[in-house]
Amino acid sequence: MTHPKTVLITGSTSGIGLGIAEKFASQGMNIIVNGFGPEKEIKKICDDLKKAGSPRVMYSDADMTKPSDIDHMCAKALQEFGTVDILVNNAGIQFVSPIEDFPDHKWDDIIAINLSSAFHTTKHLIKAMKANDWGRIINIASAHGLVASPYKSAYIAAKHGLIGMTKTIALEAADHGITANSICPGYVLTPLVENQISDQAKAHNMSEDDVVEKVILAPQAVKKFAKIEEIAELAAFLAGDAAQGITGSAYSIDGGWTAR
Repeated sequence: MTHPKTVLITGSTSGIGLGIAEKFASQGMNIIVNGFGPEKEIKKICDDLKKAGSPRVMYSDADMTKPSDIDHMCAKALQEFGTVDILVNNAGIQFVSPIEDFPDHKWDDIIAINLSSAFHTTKHLIKAMKANDWGRIINIASAHGLVASPYKSAYIAAKHGLIGMTKTIALEAADHGITANSICPGYVLTPLVENQISDQAKAHNMSEDDVVEKVILAPQAVKKFAKIEEIAELAAFLAGDAAQGITGSAYSIDGGWTAR
């Protein structure tokens, strides 16, 4: 009898992470959910993932800025499930400011959550993947991992770094049946982006509709937000056997933004 695969997804109590969790749950995988939220809301998320098809769901409130929290989450996952077959590093935050005004603590937090947390999860879990000669590491980067925009120095540095680290992991793990790839979405209408729209509207004294048209989606050829379901479908493909020869790649879902 084939045992269900186990997937750990950081930042999975909302947005892209939750969408990926729902997709993997529908494929009958065990899910480790990570993030923050009211206890009642977390319970509903876990119950819904079980209803969607996940045999077992574990929740961790590990703070992605704290390596000790990350190590404890990974150790508990290995203790509970024996291994983690698929790791999705999705946790991320954003802050927008000219570099001369960028608060030091915001830089530190963004680098910690968007980049360093993926190093710590991978470092802790890749040994079990190597022991099984199979694993999938999927890092949710961004179009901003490939191109830059003003006022996002920390986010862009972190996402460029994440793509680079993914390539290194792919090379190191190739002999062990492990692939590592990045997904680079353009703008997805998540709480993080909704907050950016509101902030940009205030900063530029524009309506939110104008911000979406003239600022947010302006670089894209296709003037639509990417859908969470699209990101989840690509993650599921990269986690499957059909993608066993794909590693070290960065996949764009950005409406043609980085084609320019």
